[in-house]
Amino acid sequence: MELGELELVSIVGLEKEYLDGLAAVAARRGDEPLLVLFLGSSIGNFDRGPGVEFLRRVRRTLRGGDTLLLSTDLEKPAAQLIAAYDDGIGVTAAFNLNLLARINRELDGNFVLPQFRHEVRYDAPERRIEMHLRSTVAQSVAVRKAELEVSFRKDETIWTENGYKDNLAEVADMGERSGFRCDAQWVDAEWPFAQSLLVAR
Repeated sequence: MELGELELVSIVGLEKEYLDGLAAVAARRGDEPLLVLFLGSSIGNFDRGPGVEFLRRVRRTLRGGDTLLLSTDLEKPAAQLIAAYDDGIGVTAAFNLNLLARINRELDGNFVLPQFRHEVRYDAPERRIEMHLRSTVAQSVAVRKAELEVSFRKDETIWTENGYKDNLAEVADMGERSGFRCDAQWVDAEWPFAQSLLVAR
């Protein structure tokens, strides 16, 4: 059954940036409490300080007693993480290279996609997966709508994404520092991943 097929459930779509969309929902909710979802471990794409600041901005939009269900990817062995982000069938590589395809399409760029290779690194001190696109040749690329031209040396990379990994105590602490208390955490034991229920204080 689809969510929209449930009795007493209605779905209203909003096409906005996350915080703007949350503010729009909060402004029209009346006296109803909110349950806010931030899924997919997207909080791990923020550097640690900006991640806390983002959660503080979410908290400022909420009332005391509202809840946030926060998804986070947890620490695991580096080899396991690298294999997940550099999967054998190339799903993540295609996702990463799609950034260049979108720049070509939407900003009139001229990236030659076969001249870039997906690369994954793990920064152990930061507990961070990094995704890069490595230039396989020396080349120059124009992004016309941005009035930008960039030259790449052979093997120079574009750093496209971070994925920070935490432990359960750090997730709870991140919530506390943002104005929430952590009431519950559920963990997938097979692939350490957490859902944390944060209640606005």
